[in-house]
Amino acid sequence: MPTGPLILTEDDVRKHLPMEKLIPAMAEALQDLSAGAVVQPLRTVFPVCGGYFGVMSACARVLGAKLVTFYPENKGIPTHHAMILLFRPETGEPLAVMDGRLITEMRTAAVSAVATKLLARDDTNVLTILGSGVQARSHFQALRLVREFSEVRVWSPRNAERFAREFKVHAAGSAEQAVRGADVIVVATAATTPVLLGEWLARGAHINAVGATRPNWRELDDNVLQHATIYVESREAALKESGDVIAAEKETIEVGDVIAGKGDGRKSKDQITLFKSVGVAVEDITAAALVLKERSANSMHS
Repeated sequence: MPTGPLILTEDDVRKHLPMEKLIPAMAEALQDLSAGAVVQPLRTVFPVCGGYFGVMSACARVLGAKLVTFYPENKGIPTHHAMILLFRPETGEPLAVMDGRLITEMRTAAVSAVATKLLARDDTNVLTILGSGVQARSHFQALRLVREFSEVRVWSPRNAERFAREFKVHAAGSAEQAVRGADVIVVATAATTPVLLGEWLARGAHINAVGATRPNWRELDDNVLQHATIYVESREAALKESGDVIAAEKETIEVGDVIAGKGDGRKSKDQITLFKSVGVAVEDITAAALVLKERSANSMHS
């Protein structure tokens, strides 16, 4: 007899979503997306009292949707909350409802790890993280699975010292000090105006920029955009939602095409590469499907 969809909490998700498996799952999802194997309308986002409400749906190897809220002024509770609903693609039966906050946090970093593995130089030494919130933490975990770093620097307007103590990394005195000489840079702040300036960048740097996902918000200055080769998850989504991509007024390359060998990756040691992520639905539902798969595998072994 049908028992209804599984209901999974954030703790359930944490238990069954290993970053080591999430990174290759994200690479597969992005390749499917660029190959046209995913039905994914642009997300609907509209302002609500004090924040934003978004609806993100996709049909790929799995069918589902994420309902997400973003309240940038939240204090003491996360700024992002989400629920993910999964359905059986063949019949439309509901399979699961699960917390999506942690999935959003982890899949964002996993996608940056995919881009970093593809685009960063092999001889990376210095990782810089601008920001000290949940995305800073998840990127710190994910990027070290795809590259080795002998030095990690963090800068943020408020909590860099605390982050540095917790993860035993170096807290820089300014964004410029953090960025100068860095090989891989993560921009994970709540900025709506540029926090990363192109004049600070070392030759051959790779940037993962995951904030400023509204058309009138920026986190990168014109100099960064002018000198970088820009990579995105979805050209359509980035051109609608990313103020940085809109301002760049230049061709972008989809990461899924690079994975498939249809788009250019890094061409030279001195090239500056920029992965500008806005987050897309296929990432969320693929991550949620991985939770179900891992949960099922773990229950068989227990």
